Amino acid sequence: MVKARIAVVGAGVIGLSTALCISESLPDCSLTVIADRFTPNTTSDVAAGMLIPHLYPDTPVYQQKQWFQETFDHLLGICNSPEASAAGIQLVSGWQIFKMVPNEKIPFWSDAVLGFRFMTGKEMKKFPQHRFGQAFTTLKCNSPSYLLWLEERLKENGAHLQKRRIKDLWELHSDYNIIVNCSGIGSRTLMNDLEIRPIRGQVLKVQAPWVKHFIRDGDGLTYIYPGVHDVTLGGTRQKDNWELLPDPQTSKTIFDRCCTLEPSLSAVQDINVKVGLRPSRSAVRLQKQTEVRGSKTLLLVHNYGHGGGGFSVHYGTAKKAAQLVKECIVGLEMSRHKAKL
Repeated sequence: MVKARIAVVGAGVIGLSTALCISESLPDCSLTVIADRFTPNTTSDVAAGMLIPHLYPDTPVYQQKQWFQETFDHLLGICNSPEASAAGIQLVSGWQIFKMVPNEKIPFWSDAVLGFRFMTGKEMKKFPQHRFGQAFTTLKCNSPSYLLWLEERLKENGAHLQKRRIKDLWELHSDYNIIVNCSGIGSRTLMNDLEIRPIRGQVLKVQAPWVKHFIRDGDGLTYIYPGVHDVTLGGTRQKDNWELLPDPQTSKTIFDRCCTLEPSLSAVQDINVKVGLRPSRSAVRLQKQTEVRGSKTLLLVHNYGHGGGGFSVHYGTAKKAAQLVKECIVGLEMSRHKAKL
């Protein structure tokens, strides 16, 4: 097989996990991860890292379920290993609650998480404004820990990490055979993909070690996610908003909403505010592409547009992207073989 030179552009959870899958499935390749920002300064560092799927309207549900199942099973394996602490992965149980009974009381991912059931009447008494609830156990990644862990695995596999701002993927043409585009919101300019749009997320990180169960309102806006080091309180979903500075009034609104669900949070003193721009798209772009400029061709594999659900499906999409890279290498081999004939 061709000893391919591969560049992965992007160092969030999608870029790093995709690079790791490539390095594991193609150990003979030369692999470089290129990004202008690495942890702790990526959008992924702001994410709560909870494995609860976000729907992509234009991606088939069976595909979303497969990606989620593969991701959940992969992380559960790490969670059940000595690597759990270093990778920042934990099991967390809790409730998803609804003010109105949803049309789909049993979501497509119910059999992928652990112990899914409807909440009892006694449990619902904690949330008098809500009429229906689901209880289950899922996984949570402490985002900065997980990103560092992925970086270390990559280095152990011989990959290189390069801090560099890329303005045009063709900059990499002469040095690499295949470019894997995991640039998230950056694809809006790198690929002129106007389908990808920012959805601004503002969250609070607080010290509340007594909070052990997650609580998520079914509208997806209000949530309380306990983690290894802190509790994440959210949130916002502000479409086409590029503002990265925290808004104090938004922080107050988030805090008040979360205190309504968990009154004990009112005792919290230390509040850290984080803002990130989710790279939102109606469908994850996961495909091969060949670009031509004159006599030159650029082999691309895209894996971006995960929005707020990146952690929930990252490993599943990374596996698929690695498979697409392998297909590109087979194509390169065939082309070289034909050239020799």
